[in-house]
Amino acid sequence: MTTSVAQPNVIILEFNELVPDLLDRFIAEGRLPNFKRLRDEAIVAITDAEEEPPHLEPWIQWVSVHSGVPYAEHKCFNLNDGARFKAPRIWDVVSDAGRKVWICGSMNAGVSGETINGHVLPDPWATGVKSLPEGFFDDFNRLVRAYVHEHSGKPDISPADTLKFARFMIANGLSAKTIWSALRQLASERRDNTKWRRPVILDRLAWDLFRAIWKNERPALATFFLNSTAHFQHFHWREFEPEQFEVKASAEDQRTYGETVAFGYQQMDAIVGEVIAMAGPETSIVLLTALSQKPMLHFEELGGRQIFRHKDHADLMRWAGVTERYAYEPIMSQQFMMTFDSEEDAAAAAVKIERLRMADGAQVMLARRDGHQIVSGCLIDIPPAADALVTSGASNQARRFWDLFYPLEALRSGMHHPDGVFWARTPSRRHMVLDRKLSLLELAPTLVEMAGVAGAGSFRSQPIAEVIAAMEPLPALKRAG
Repeated sequence: MTTSVAQPNVIILEFNELVPDLLDRFIAEGRLPNFKRLRDEAIVAITDAEEEPPHLEPWIQWVSVHSGVPYAEHKCFNLNDGARFKAPRIWDVVSDAGRKVWICGSMNAGVSGETINGHVLPDPWATGVKSLPEGFFDDFNRLVRAYVHEHSGKPDISPADTLKFARFMIANGLSAKTIWSALRQLASERRDNTKWRRPVILDRLAWDLFRAIWKNERPALATFFLNSTAHFQHFHWREFEPEQFEVKASAEDQRTYGETVAFGYQQMDAIVGEVIAMAGPETSIVLLTALSQKPMLHFEELGGRQIFRHKDHADLMRWAGVTERYAYEPIMSQQFMMTFDSEEDAAAAAVKIERLRMADGAQVMLARRDGHQIVSGCLIDIPPAADALVTSGASNQARRFWDLFYPLEALRSGMHHPDGVFWARTPSRRHMVLDRKLSLLELAPTLVEMAGVAGAGSFRSQPIAEVIAAMEPLPALKRAG
């Protein structure tokens, strides 16, 4: 018999914007047994995003987490900017060291080269990042992106697209549990107002896919990104803690959505339990949130903040006078991207978009230009009067605001906060609560070291000493020799 030492590997759970205090609260209430186990066997700390609005956004902070570079240098301000930022991410460093990686949905991700040793599935809002191996995830991406981007009704998905998605999932890990959950969800929608739960079905599908590839590849570094609970917090904190808000949700909305936030945490807790069972004793597990949320209270005296989205972007752009040719891509919430043939066309279109005005002169549409691309979306966040009109510089005819835009779900009631969660469960299971906040820039070198790659030299910050100290030699694995 001979023995060998197992190589370190790490699973990084990127559960976007979970709140440290809510995790502790729900754990204390007994609702999150798997999160409790993970926390109690981990190095625990709070991270500091070290940014303020407008630079406190997940698509900014996750780039900092993955690259170890602050916003002042990476300048990834928009959700699609990550593809253009070519500094090495944690997965590039691990891949370049000859070890496998599996990047599942990480926000605003990019790769520094054309290929990678493993798999890359971009976030569903990404338009400029190739999935790798090229073409492998196309059937999955097509359906998921359609559902994530669509807010108004039925997504633009054909029966053929659905069939291709089903075949892909059957071949790549679709579980009986997920099938049963989806069937129960559809049945519940016939009886009650439960359509809001649909994002957790996408979570389960993504988890099935992640698990299947992880088991097959056993990568040194794997990331798994989920956003559903962040969405629930943004739109339903008002019903979750009505005492915090001056503008009260209706009694019916409180009954329907009062448990939405806790539901999101509990669904993620179930996945955490499955991760722990899958990982085994030799795999490190890290929980990261990059930032968190808190109640949004500064719009209460105005009746609360409402997000509005365009009904028909082509109709809206024609009325604004945008005749330049462009490609349209929805991004997140009310925002979308327009890619023009030239910078000159984009500049001309931005001027026309910004001429859309309310009667009081308020600008209706954002038109943030970067080269030949524009990020746009409705800027109005206080519901206007039923007969409020919008004027266009390209037309003498005003149009009703409510004919052009519609509200997204409930009033916005959660906003970003710089504190984030960092729990690092190593094979030693050493538990410690750090008494200092961590910079997000410390995470990249730490995660690379946890994957068994001496990559600290690729980043400006040093690994977190307490985590590295907890990375004791892994148990020797016996094999015939």
